[in-house]
Amino acid sequence: MITTKIIDFQHKADINIPNEPFKLLGRILVSYNNGKWDYQLKKYPSEKVTEMCFPDENYDYEAMKDSVFVGAYDDEKCVGLAILQPGFFKYMYLYDLKVNQEYRGQHIGQILITKAKEIAKEKGYAGLYTQGQDNNPGACLFYLHTGFYIGGIDTNVYRHTKQAGKAILFSIVKLSKYSKKTEISY
Repeated sequence: MITTKIIDFQHKADINIPNEPFKLLGRILVSYNNGKWDYQLKKYPSEKVTEMCFPDENYDYEAMKDSVFVGAYDDEKCVGLAILQPGFFKYMYLYDLKVNQEYRGQHIGQILITKAKEIAKEKGYAGLYTQGQDNNPGACLFYLHTGFYIGGIDTNVYRHTKQAGKAILFSIVKLSKYSKKTEISY
């Protein structure tokens, strides 16, 4: 059974679980009409599907003392990670979310999001926000399916970089002021 816990100093090595490849199956096309964000998924033909893997971050537990590290554990093995940071607004920032490849598809990401929502609520935030690249529809659609909505897009952030042509989608989830904590088990 998968359990979650806040990663403490004693288990700080768990915050550096490696990044693993994911498929780039298409692109999220975002539009803004009549005050509402919308999207379409443009799927790539199978011969255009590629893989991507972010470089490992080498997070420093002590240097990130304002962060909350949430681990998803299979027994004593950390198989998923969510990193939460104070936000500039009334929304806590979901800085990173990852699940080991062999554990994907088992709702671990949803479990981590649920725990992140609980932590944000306990800290007095109105919700969470995060970002994802438009060419990573798996991540963007995951956030949308876990209650987030598109809050904006930045089409300029990658200009003059190797990532030129990509955009960042900002996703937000609001927390109900009076909702009860939700327990999820799979």
